[in-house]
Amino acid sequence: MEKVPMFCFQCQETAGNKGCSVVGVCGKKPTTSNLQDLLIYTAKGISILREALTLETRLENVKFNSEVDYYITNALFITITNANFDDKMISEEILKGLELRTKLASIMKDLNLEPKRLKNHDAMTFVTSTIEEMNKKSLSIGVLSTINQDVRSLRELVIYGLKGMAAYYEHSVNLGYQKSEIVMFIEKALVSTLDDSLELGDLVALTLETGKFGVDVMALLDSANTGKFGNPEITEVNIGVRNNPGILISGHDLNDIVQLLEATDGTGVDVYTHSEMLPAHYYPELKKYSHLAGNYGNAWWKQKEEFETFNGPIIFTTNCIVPPKSGAAYEGKVFTTNATGFPGWTRIAEKDGKKDFSEVIALAKISKSPTEIETGKIIGGFAHNQVFALADKVVDAVKSGAIKRFYVMAGCDGRMKSRDYYTEFAANLPKDTVILTAGCAKYKYNKLNLGDIGGIPRVLDAGQCNDSYSLALIALKLKEVFGLEDINELPIAYNIAWYEQKAVIVLLALLHLGVKNINIGPTIPAFLSGNVLKVLIENFNIGSISTVEEDLKKF
Repeated sequence: MEKVPMFCFQCQETAGNKGCSVVGVCGKKPTTSNLQDLLIYTAKGISILREALTLETRLENVKFNSEVDYYITNALFITITNANFDDKMISEEILKGLELRTKLASIMKDLNLEPKRLKNHDAMTFVTSTIEEMNKKSLSIGVLSTINQDVRSLRELVIYGLKGMAAYYEHSVNLGYQKSEIVMFIEKALVSTLDDSLELGDLVALTLETGKFGVDVMALLDSANTGKFGNPEITEVNIGVRNNPGILISGHDLNDIVQLLEATDGTGVDVYTHSEMLPAHYYPELKKYSHLAGNYGNAWWKQKEEFETFNGPIIFTTNCIVPPKSGAAYEGKVFTTNATGFPGWTRIAEKDGKKDFSEVIALAKISKSPTEIETGKIIGGFAHNQVFALADKVVDAVKSGAIKRFYVMAGCDGRMKSRDYYTEFAANLPKDTVILTAGCAKYKYNKLNLGDIGGIPRVLDAGQCNDSYSLALIALKLKEVFGLEDINELPIAYNIAWYEQKAVIVLLALLHLGVKNINIGPTIPAFLSGNVLKVLIENFNIGSISTVEEDLKKF
């Protein structure tokens, strides 16, 4: 095993498209990366124990088992790219996990239960108490501890899919929606990444099963979001500013924004969304708040400049955090909650699921109103229910030839200059094509004037990255309407931009649904070994982007 201070290759921007081994391109230090590895390892140890618990057994002690469910999913979420840089918080989570592991072992002993497999594995017996001990331990259990490159590749592919799945599950739980079978699968999969008896074929099958549960968790979150806030509607969102002081809320957690809107109602403080929180404007129960003022800025990676001009406090509900430069104007104004954390930033107090935003509101009231950086409106809200309402119009446009092709351009945005490809690709698409999008990839083209086709906008934004589920439902609906046997017979091309692990679970979900011929970019994931990539190409015809001109010809 190569001895390096750290090793991480989970995101698209990993160094040299090989792996970060000195410091993370994202800004995380070796200690942070190593602690995150050990946090995952801790969750694996707990999962070895819990794999023996049936659903019925879990229901006998709902409170404790719900606590462990949340621990495992939150541990995975903390390690998603750009979610948490706080070594102290991560180390405390490890210690909390070890306490839960001890309590769980005692409960299983009382029930006369033993682990199904790996009952003497180090993951369920190791102990540590200081950050120094944790870092030392982490060097022996990280990514490179799996020697075989293909086994390592498949294990990490599964783990990154689980991270995305855990994020979506946590959002669902925060809105009161749960499904124990999803957590039980996460535990099974985590244990499987430690199980040396599994062969490559077993790990390939596990990867595809991860995609199946990816569909399930996105369906659960869709039910949670629409059950709480109504079905998204076609909505024009203001991208300018008002004269009131404001709070900027970033990330994905709709439970946080509704609580913030309730807390700020009548205070004279406006709320602006940022990056992936933009789709909050599409939900009837959220857009009814008159002080939900608009969306400020662009995708996550521009925050260092845009936070400088916002002037008011900023809340991170989830990733993506970019470490600020020293002396940033917004220093002392950033708050975190849920899985997010950054040294020196204030955690929002919480009791019984209720967030206390009083400190944030007080700071907003003494801040200047946001500086305007752009004006106008952008349109969105084209989730499955809204598109189904337009189904006749869309089908007629396809049958008449007015719409020749749909392009699914969902996924993530990022810093690399090569991502300008997606702006150019969208701008050069024939005018008889429609883009279906979800996630922050939309910021590469959602402010272009691409027009419409018979009143149907040429960019249909379904929402956040998890709303790729809507795009899948739309495709399945079109397959049904046109009486096709195979989803791949539809006039739909897939040109998906990836960055972090939620994009991985979306990709695996699409593969589970049988979608083929997906192009991913701007680079092929570094964690895919040559042989694993070969399997994906042979079975699903996975491809990569080239130039705009060549790809337009290919599609």
